[in-house]
Amino acid sequence: MIKQISGNKTLKIGIIGTGAIGQDHIKRCANFLSGVEVVAVSDIDKKSAQNAISTYGLDAKAYESGNDLIQAKEVDAIIIASSGKTHAEYILSGIEAKKFIFCEKPLATTIEECQAIIEAEQTYGKRLVQVGFMRSYDRRYQELKKIIQDKKLGQILMIHAAHRNQESPENFTSEMVITDTLIHELDIFRWLLNDEFVTVSMIPIRKTSKAPKGLQDPQFALLETQSGIRINVELFVNCQYGYDIKCEIVGEEGVASLPAPAAVSICQHEKRYDQILANWQDWFLEAYNIEIQEFINECLVGKLQGPDAWRGYMATYVAEFCIESQKKGQEIAIPVLKCPDFYRSDNKIE
Repeated sequence: MIKQISGNKTLKIGIIGTGAIGQDHIKRCANFLSGVEVVAVSDIDKKSAQNAISTYGLDAKAYESGNDLIQAKEVDAIIIASSGKTHAEYILSGIEAKKFIFCEKPLATTIEECQAIIEAEQTYGKRLVQVGFMRSYDRRYQELKKIIQDKKLGQILMIHAAHRNQESPENFTSEMVITDTLIHELDIFRWLLNDEFVTVSMIPIRKTSKAPKGLQDPQFALLETQSGIRINVELFVNCQYGYDIKCEIVGEEGVASLPAPAAVSICQHEKRYDQILANWQDWFLEAYNIEIQEFINECLVGKLQGPDAWRGYMATYVAEFCIESQKKGQEIAIPVLKCPDFYRSDNKIE
């Protein structure tokens, strides 16, 4: 259920990027969520921004650039749904403008950019940034976390996981399997286990003929946490049959598995089958709605509580070591970083 804030306050949001996820956020803000009005949009393709305004019947202005939108007086908060390479610039501009920022993953594409964001937010002295890691808003992952916290499985020993996409874009690269796909597992397992990664091995698997030229697909990520938990993640971005996420947590006293979204079972022509979803928007639809509604609510009361910039930084940080392992073909050690008190007091991993 989506939590709604009481009262008649309205948060005026500007959305940067009107591609697939940007339009999804425009649609949910315009049609499903409360206490919000989309008053500004921008995109590198201005026609796309104008079309979004028309499509969703917005009383909004299309700005020439993301930075112009950020500076607009009518904009209270910003959703960044543009390409990853633009995130750092827009986040830093948003912090300078003292506006709340929701940024889709990644926080930034390099460790140095992430550090700059962390420093800027701490210098400002208040949390302004939330990162779009929607899985921690998903009721299935929340149930898994509670099972772990309540020690129903005893000591956790290992996790088996898979992240499968029906197909990848032609320009998808082997590194993007980490930065655009595995990045979600790198975040959610830190959140589930309240633990840090200390080693990673990226292992290529026999390549599917369905992968574009230059893309190694599938791949395996083998990770170890500070407490000794071993995690294996199958990454298969051209599996053909649909979008599929799997997570099985193995403990000393039992096993817990992430359920797939409920689907109606059909019996026909001497066969029984059910539907497999084709994309991530449908699989995590409820989580996305809750995530953005809670961001709206928290902006209206002036305090963010969702995934913070440190979580975004850590996902990018670990991803860098995954890429190094991918290139070198060997296990790589990951030095454990100390979380700054600024983030520890406000928003621990759990």
